[in-house]
Amino acid sequence: MDNFLDRMARSSRERARLGRKRESIGALAARAEAVPEPLPLKLQAFDLIAELKLRSPAAGGLAGDEFDPGRQLESYANGGAAAVSILTEPEDFQGCLEHLQDAASQLRPLACPVMRKDFLVDPYQVIEARANGASGVLLIAAMLTDAALDELFATARELGLFVLLEAFDSDDLDRLARLAPAESDSQVLIGINSRNLKTLNVDFNRFGRLAGQIREDVPAVAESGIENVSDIEAVAKLGFCLALVGSALMRDDDAENTVASFIAAGRRVIRGQAACS
Repeated sequence: MDNFLDRMARSSRERARLGRKRESIGALAARAEAVPEPLPLKLQAFDLIAELKLRSPAAGGLAGDEFDPGRQLESYANGGAAAVSILTEPEDFQGCLEHLQDAASQLRPLACPVMRKDFLVDPYQVIEARANGASGVLLIAAMLTDAALDELFATARELGLFVLLEAFDSDDLDRLARLAPAESDSQVLIGINSRNLKTLNVDFNRFGRLAGQIREDVPAVAESGIENVSDIEAVAKLGFCLALVGSALMRDDDAENTVASFIAAGRRVIRGQAACS
């Protein structure tokens, strides 16, 4: 039986094919050149990427009838999020490119960059992200060959986008290591996703098993399964300098305060470790 990632890859390839039929890559590239320059990531000791997603395959629906995406985005930015991740996958996550475009328009005046989170398989989709206002993209190593990963990564960097390179295991991290710049670059991140894509369960211990494989000068992101301040403290102690949090914030009636408290908790840990070193 195909796993979740296989199914997402097939769906994504079909979306890219249909996109090329609707708009040539040349026309799309011209549209991407016309939008404002990408906003850079500005990282401190510990930061948060807050996620807007209407649905999760693991948790089901995350946005009720009264949900206001604009208000949620404002809460993320006001809470101090370094960036906002926008799900654009339409089937399992109920996302779309319009969500990305709306978020980019709303958050640019607040100097908060947005990242397209999707199952990207084609350089067309990276350009599509830029044309809709994204300042960054997620690339998932497990669903891409080395050649495809190189091509999507190169396209993103040529467009000035920051890139979150996502790994699930040690083999993924070995493949991603060659893409990390020789010198520290806050626009290239390596993330570890704790979710099992066959069962959709979270293995929080994966963070500890794999954290040491990420080079110390590359910003490391803990993804999935982070629910509270204790989880933030745990990943910060392991050396992660960012966390990507979605479902917990989508369920939160006071997301602004929660974002701020998560960031503060991570920074307390980092400061404490620095004082002891």
